[in-house]
Amino acid sequence: MNGKKIFGTILIAIVGGMIALFAYSLLFEKSEIKSDSGSTNQELVKFTNLPADFEGENLDFTYAAERTVHAVVHVKTVTEQTRHVRNPLYEFFYGDQYYRNPQPMLGFGSGVITSSDGYIITNNHVVENSDEVEVVLNDKRTFKATVVGSDPSTDLALLKIKAKDLIFVPYGNSDELRLGDWVLAVGNPFNLTSTVTAGIVSAKGRNLGILSDQFRIESFIQTDAALNRGNSGGALVNTKGELVGINAAIISPNGGYAGNSFAIPVTIVKKVIEDLKEFGEVQRAILGITIQDVTDELVKEKKLDKIEGVYINGLRENGAAIEAGIEVGDIVISINALKVNSTAELQEKIAKFRPKEKVKIIIKRKGKTKQFDVVLRNMQGNTGIIRSTDLVLGAKFEELDKDVIDRYRISGGVKIVDVGDGPLKELGLRKGYIITSINDKKVDKVDDIKSNLGGGRALYSIEGVQPNGTFFSYKFTN
Repeated sequence: MNGKKIFGTILIAIVGGMIALFAYSLLFEKSEIKSDSGSTNQELVKFTNLPADFEGENLDFTYAAERTVHAVVHVKTVTEQTRHVRNPLYEFFYGDQYYRNPQPMLGFGSGVITSSDGYIITNNHVVENSDEVEVVLNDKRTFKATVVGSDPSTDLALLKIKAKDLIFVPYGNSDELRLGDWVLAVGNPFNLTSTVTAGIVSAKGRNLGILSDQFRIESFIQTDAALNRGNSGGALVNTKGELVGINAAIISPNGGYAGNSFAIPVTIVKKVIEDLKEFGEVQRAILGITIQDVTDELVKEKKLDKIEGVYINGLRENGAAIEAGIEVGDIVISINALKVNSTAELQEKIAKFRPKEKVKIIIKRKGKTKQFDVVLRNMQGNTGIIRSTDLVLGAKFEELDKDVIDRYRISGGVKIVDVGDGPLKELGLRKGYIITSINDKKVDKVDDIKSNLGGGRALYSIEGVQPNGTFFSYKFTN
């Protein structure tokens, strides 16, 4: 019996030990597993001191920066600000005359070499009205530049220097940019040459209303790359070092960088520059419509089914749209299968085409979609090519509206909207000047200038008004 008791006691002890060991493993090993799991989570936490791609590799901006910095130039301009001074005593003896008192003003900006033979892109506002343009390369070589052409409606200009084998920035595709993509801005802020800053694409298709041209096209790429005065005309490139935009503007309460900068998309840039190089004039294609964004208020006012597309509120007589059958009240949904949801997007899409080219436009009319094939036209209402040699006196003009006529208390005239090389530039006339008389004959329309000049286009008198309201008059003798 004593043996049985001893054996039973030993058996109970073994079973109890096994139970204790099992309980220990449940309690303490689980605790250790939880601790290990916490350690794994800790390894997933990463500091955000450097940008990283989805594979966890740090992005390298050095390739794009080094590829671009040698192809971005410093643009320096000299503009003679002409002051017209009237002397009544002098006029009594010699007739209507003005004394010109030129005062040089210096300007600075940036430019992007776009070909090895010396073509350079910059902003129109960098070189506008300038009398001399100088380009300084990154290697400090200096060249006199010629303005091949400019386009106020997109704020772009094309320069040419006499040089060969230059490093240039290849074109990218701004349509492929996505919100959040990294970009680099290269330029010369505050005359600090070859400055590179980085940021992301914050928005696309921004319309800021900063261009004064009647047919302005604004569809800016918004970034948070730091830009300041002097960056205008510089390059916006992707991480491959491809040109995706031309830097143009900032929004700032004090003139310095405040977090938002804007660039002209390269899809617009490329077409404008090709036109200027080939024709000396941008071949502007227009639909012949006036448009507005579709808003919640417009949906309620017009009883539309939803917020989408761009609303057509007017049609140009004999324009491309009205000839194709498009009507006021139609909503443009897409152009060549690409959706549009703002006026800026629509303008950007059309800006890629030339007159005579055909686009497929999907519109919504009374809830139903329709497709129209529209042959685009030029600013003169036809499908022909306009060349810089077609300019009159080296300038472009537009007719005045009633408000301008009333403001200056004149009976009519035409306004200068762009001045190239020619007699008007030599006289000191600039954009914004109003011509009221040519060769002692009244001017009300652009065609009046051509007819008043006659077949030989000889200019012997010109009168008009400066933007500040001061009248001017020139008479010439053969």
